[in-house]
Amino acid sequence: MSAPITHLLDGETVTAVAGEVWSALVGEEEYLLPGFGPVGPAVAGPSSWVTVTGPWNGVVVLTCEQSGTADLTRSVLQMRADEEPTEEDVDDVLRELANILGGNVKSLLPGPSTLGLPETGTPPVRADDEDTCRVSASWRGHDLAITIQGASEAPATTTEVNK
Repeated sequence: MSAPITHLLDGETVTAVAGEVWSALVGEEEYLLPGFGPVGPAVAGPSSWVTVTGPWNGVVVLTCEQSGTADLTRSVLQMRADEEPTEEDVDDVLRELANILGGNVKSLLPGPSTLGLPETGTPPVRADDEDTCRVSASWRGHDLAITIQGASEAPATTTEVNK
């Protein structure tokens, strides 16, 4: 087993990666603002995540405030302001953001590693604090959190993508 995530990545690195992903996927003029300190208040809302399996095993989780998911989906899918995204649209956007965040995080970890398929719903239970890196941010006034958390053991099944 590899070192805990807190020995491999820090909040500043995760925030920088997330900002780059946000600019590339959400829009060049869309800015992800870092939260106050490495851990802000808990964010209640939909989550998406991908597993990382390799020398370090865990998940990369994105949690967004429910109030921001429609705006986020419209921005990523370049919908008109008066268009209402479907639940499937929202899930697709959240999964894509988690997938790209996870791929960028995976590239910073010891390898070789594989990335699982992105999922939405209730995220896996958090590992202990030593193997958890959590950052908070906001976009257009909506809070979100990115949590990179270790798994107590390797996932039983992982669909290998993005080797």
